[in-house]
Amino acid sequence: MKIGIAGTLESNDVLITVRESDTLKIDIHSVVDLLFHDQIDAVIRKTLVEKKIDKIEVLCEDRGALDYTIRARLLTALKRMEAV
Repeated sequence: MKIGIAGTLESNDVLITVRESDTLKIDIHSVVDLLFHDQIDAVIRKTLVEKKIDKIEVLCEDRGALDYTIRARLLTALKRMEAV
């Protein structure tokens, strides 16, 4: 199974793990989940749509990262998954 990981669990960062899957599954764990769950989900989904990816499992462990950090970590994890 291919897997890609990017980021850290440091404050203001996010750890993104992506795995091959037969469906789209996005699992978000965030210290700011009550306020920003929908925004984090939207950033992940928009990035996946732009990359034309609709079958993947994404685990997002957020520590208060900004949108551009989430996007960058997701793109890096996707690249690392391709390299495996």
